Amino acid sequence: MGKSIKGQGAWDLVKQGLVMVPEGRGTFTRMTITENLQMGAYIRSDKKGIEDDIDKVFAIFPRLKERRLQLAGTMSGGEQQMLAMGRALMTQPKVLLLDEPSMGLSPIMVDKIFEVVNDIHKQGVTILLVEQNASRALQIANRGYVMESGLVTMTGEGKTLLDDPKVRAAYLGE
Repeated sequence: MGKSIKGQGAWDLVKQGLVMVPEGRGTFTRMTITENLQMGAYIRSDKKGIEDDIDKVFAIFPRLKERRLQLAGTMSGGEQQMLAMGRALMTQPKVLLLDEPSMGLSPIMVDKIFEVVNDIHKQGVTILLVEQNASRALQIANRGYVMESGLVTMTGEGKTLLDDPKVRAAYLGE
């Protein structure tokens, strides 16, 4: 949005619509699924809107609705990833940062996570996705960046990078 975020606290960034789902999920393990989602809305005061957004998260991730009273720490890795993403959505983000959302998940869960990422983007949320599953990420990315040893070495449209022989050889095992 044209403003520097340097030196700002995470709480200020969330208020501005910049939200991160960290690698490792970071759920509140001793709280229920519903309580975790409510924590995602801590900056909001619109009770009805919060309830509506919880219902939206439950529509995206029906498994969470089934287990809404379960403690987050007792869920599988895939369920915790769904919860972490749902909690981030409760902030009504403008920009969603996702760090390795498919890490350690079953192939079925990976499919679900990428489906949700694509759907979130279609709703107008900008997504910055850091993902080792380069093939899946580049299939849905508008724009991609290839990094080597912390330096950006290539950039371009996701599908263009996906078709690039250098990218295919280095990152897709071809």
